[in-house]
Amino acid sequence: MAESSSSTTHAFRDNLWKGIFAVSGIMLTLVTYGVLQEKIMRIPYGVEKEYFKYSLFLVFCNRIMTSAVSAGSLLASKKALDPVAPIYKYGLVSVSNILTTTCQYEALKYVSFPVQTLAKCAKMIPVMVWGTIIMQKRYKGPDYLLAFLVTLGCSVFILYPAGTDLSPYSRGRENTVWGVLLMGGYLGFDGFTSTFQDKMFRGYDMEIHNQIFYTTLCSCILSLTGLIVQGQMILAVEFVYRHHDCFFDIALLSTVATISQFFISYTIRTFGALTFATIMTTRQLVSIMLSCVWFSHPLSWEQWIGAVIVFGSLYAKSFWKKAPQKTTSPQKTTSPTSTVELVQNEESNNLKDNP
Repeated sequence: MAESSSSTTHAFRDNLWKGIFAVSGIMLTLVTYGVLQEKIMRIPYGVEKEYFKYSLFLVFCNRIMTSAVSAGSLLASKKALDPVAPIYKYGLVSVSNILTTTCQYEALKYVSFPVQTLAKCAKMIPVMVWGTIIMQKRYKGPDYLLAFLVTLGCSVFILYPAGTDLSPYSRGRENTVWGVLLMGGYLGFDGFTSTFQDKMFRGYDMEIHNQIFYTTLCSCILSLTGLIVQGQMILAVEFVYRHHDCFFDIALLSTVATISQFFISYTIRTFGALTFATIMTTRQLVSIMLSCVWFSHPLSWEQWIGAVIVFGSLYAKSFWKKAPQKTTSPQKTTSPTSTVELVQNEESNNLKDNP
């Protein structure tokens, strides 16, 4: 009994420190990332007030740095660079991730960062759809109720912006059809990315760095090809050459994006997607508040109501969640890692989430 109690206490402390590490890393990197992406895409550079318009170039810079760092990590740890899963599976995650990030950057041309960030909470519905298709999951009534409330709150937030918060790329109010479509694309592609990533971790004995390396390597090739085909590579380089402060912003953005990828993958693999979703909810709330203060975004009273509905629903889901119960199967022996994943998966029909 004493040994069992000591082992339980040690495991609790170990998970506590891992949780603090994951939360601190995600909060610091992604809040900084959010501020930088809004600055790059919405704040003009130089005396002539030029806007940076090459979102795919940002994707390329982010992914090439992440790929280089992950390759260095694999080599430093003397782990094989050989792919664990079929290359096409890395490619699927890569294509989906590129489309997700591109839609995210492009949407900032038409909607403010607070609107975009809150709209991300509505990804639960596409995640539930992808979870049913890819993972054969079944969701209960409370899950659908939560998704409905979050979507309702996001809709209120988007449809009733403050009249003075306008997009720098258009003369109308920022809830343009194009901006909403881009956010819809973001939600759909991001739901697929996180769900398929989770399936790869569960289906293969895969190191975090291995998945990141091959996914980002594919993203580098695809984004570079897109830049060359669209003729944007030279234009983006010339813009950065004219505005050195933009170069610094992009370099810092790529750095925190690279670091955040490791924290995201670490959190999903260690604690599961449900815990990750709770951390991301808090990060989104902090990011919205910081953006409103830093970039002076006014919020209408309808938007405050929408925000309360969204975050109230998300936190209520976390607090009302029942304690997980282990189930043992005599026909299958699981490793400690897979046991943790099984228990996390049984907490609730968890909703996959990703930034």
